[in-house]
Amino acid sequence: MTATAAEEWQHWSDGRAATVSAPHGQLALTGTHWLEPEPAAIAGLPGVWWADAEGVRLRAVAADGVTVAGADTPVDGEVLLRPDTDPAADTAALGEVLLVPIEREGEPALRVFDPNSPGRASFAGISAYPYAPEWAVPAVFTPFEDGGEGGGVHGAGRTVLVPNADGKERPLAVTGQIAFTVAGEHRTLTVSRSGDGRLSGVIADATSGRDTYRFRFVTLPAPDQDGRTVLDLNRAYLPPCAFADHFICPFPPPGNRLDFAVEAGEKQVLTR
Repeated sequence: MTATAAEEWQHWSDGRAATVSAPHGQLALTGTHWLEPEPAAIAGLPGVWWADAEGVRLRAVAADGVTVAGADTPVDGEVLLRPDTDPAADTAALGEVLLVPIEREGEPALRVFDPNSPGRASFAGISAYPYAPEWAVPAVFTPFEDGGEGGGVHGAGRTVLVPNADGKERPLAVTGQIAFTVAGEHRTLTVSRSGDGRLSGVIADATSGRDTYRFRFVTLPAPDQDGRTVLDLNRAYLPPCAFADHFICPFPPPGNRLDFAVEAGEKQVLTR
């Protein structure tokens, strides 16, 4: 173990705790409200809310005090808020409370982030295994071929139907597999590839649901032309739904449940 690698991991770990506990971080989420085409009230919020093909709509009066990011005055009438899937996404606020329109598989919703949430108040950190260099290993990425078996074709990859934390099944886009050897075990994991080339995956192992949360996420650097990258399980991290029940997180796809203990990375959310 080099001091530099350990220090970098500690910096990453400290940054994770700071990010999730920020005023509008994951611990601040107090509600995800799925919206219908007909205007309706949302408990704890003024005005009426609904959704259409363009996004989330709000009808309110100035006295309600709802402001849209970039506007100088409160909403007085009707306003369109574009969801996070839109390049020109909007947010609104009610005092310190942040209101974020989202869309998931065509379903619109409004997320409420409250800096005074019980989750932020009780947060005492994220427990993690000590850094260990043997859990950072070379990996080789192999993309799926279009039209391959299993799931539907999704661009250069596929989609697989997986359960989510809210109990619903949703399609998860996956683009290939990584192969690696760790703790003497040769394994593969199914991963997704983002626009910047990085890889990400949802995994579970023999510690899941016992020493660690029931599943975790991993992110890998963009592979080189030969598919080579690095899987650093020291940076296996808790999904958003570990910090607030109102997040919807995908469970691991088939084949991503390792049959040995990955004693590396984040373990659990600590509370006071």
